[in-house]
This record gives sequence, structure tokens and C-alpha cells, in this order.
Amino acid sequence: MEFHVLASGSKGNCSLIISEDTKIMIDCGCSKKYIRDCMAEIGYSMDQLDALLLTHSHTDHIRSVDLFADIPVYAPFEVFNRKDEIDVVPYQRFQIGQFFICPLPLSHDAGPTVGYVIEDSQEKLVYVTDTGYFNEHNIPYVENANYYIFESNHDIPTLMATSRPQFLKARILSNYGHLCNEDASAILSRIIGERTTEVILAHISQEANTRKMAFDCFVQELHLIGFPLKQIKIHAAGQYEMYHGGRKKEKISG
Repeated sequence: MEFHVLASGSKGNCSLIISEDTKIMIDCGCSKKYIRDCMAEIGYSMDQLDALLLTHSHTDHIRSVDLFADIPVYAPFEVFNRKDEIDVVPYQRFQIGQFFICPLPLSHDAGPTVGYVIEDSQEKLVYVTDTGYFNEHNIPYVENANYYIFESNHDIPTLMATSRPQFLKARILSNYGHLCNEDASAILSRIIGERTTEVILAHISQEANTRKMAFDCFVQELHLIGFPLKQIKIHAAGQYEMYHGGRKKEKISG
């Protein structure tokens, strides 16, 4: 399995997951040009995609959904102008090519919201962003994955020091908002295992966090539990900075 985080943050989210001849995209919250350019840089075209998976209805996740008019769209909500979308129901597994996919219910102020556990014959990837808390019932589904793309949105003191209105701060901190660095690190330290080789800290706020703070918080948590840091690669994702992960990175020319 290989994966490519094309964009991650409040201005747009998009990732590409590949196994042999199956290619799926998760979210499409960037401009059409940006998505096309990223695909070209990686070495693929849009018509090679087998499906688009959406997590929820916020614009930073569905902005360019009309780019996928000829591609199956899986979503936990009714996609605008798409009467042919395929309903995603939490814990109801489905298959796309080589991938077996299990949607997980998340808690966000966007109506139905899900994360995804994506498995092929050899590996497992967990994709979780945009949630105020992580349900205990989800834990068995996400343990000991090879790869995690996992939200670490904000640092609480930094968020509170911003000029954002109080209602927005309260929304972010609520059970329907986003995971802070400490909560994300605590969850990840509990679910990673001996198979885990890469952790991508995702959806990092550009105003209420820094990539270094998210990274350092997670590393500190790993030190506390005695997890061998040499076992895994940790990356704090940038908003419009592609990250290439998984087993087949030799295909990337740039």
C-alpha cells in the first residue's frame, strides 16, 4: 500500500490511497487545479481513480466534488447534485477493488461524519480527522495499523490566545470540534503497535498550533510509554505540502 497526503488543514484536505491497481481518494477540499497538478506530479491521472470517499460535508473536504462526476462517490451524507452516491454507514464494511473499508463514526458539527479504516491483503491504514473526541467503541478497529493519518488540530493555550471569538474557541474545544495535540497523542499512543511504521499528524491549525508543537507532543507521549521511536516515521502534515508514504515511494520522481 502507498498513500499520498496532498493537502491537510482547514483550507483543504485530500489524500490518495493506492494498492496495486486500486486507487481511491479521500476528500477533495482543494481546488480542481491543485488536485490535478498533485496527481500529475505523483504520476497518475484523475481517470485512474476507482472512487472518492468523503468524510463529511464541510467545504474544506468537498470543495471539488464536481470534479468526480464520472467516479463513484461514497459518503455518509447526501452529496449535492449527486443522486448516484453510495451511502456510507458506520461499521458497515464495503470493498473497492483490493481495499476492504470500514467507516468509523466521528463527532463533528457537520452532520454525519466518518473516518476510514482501509485494508488490503497485507496492510492497514487508519484515516481520522475532524472529530471532537474518539469513541471507545472505535478502538478495536484502529489498533496496530501500519499507517495512521490522524488529526492533531490545535494546542489549547495557543488556541485560547488567538483573536478568534469565544464561541468559535468553544466549538473547537467541544465534543463536536477537533482533537487537540494532547488528546490525539494519547489516543495514538494507545492504538499504535508493532506493525506501525508511519504516523501522519493531520489537520493541523495554522493559527492555533504549529507542526513542531504537534510533533513534539506526540514524541513526548511515546517517550512516556516507552515506545521505540526508531520503529516509526512521524510527520506533521502541512496545508499544501504533499507527503508520500507507504511501501511504493520509489515511484515518486519529484
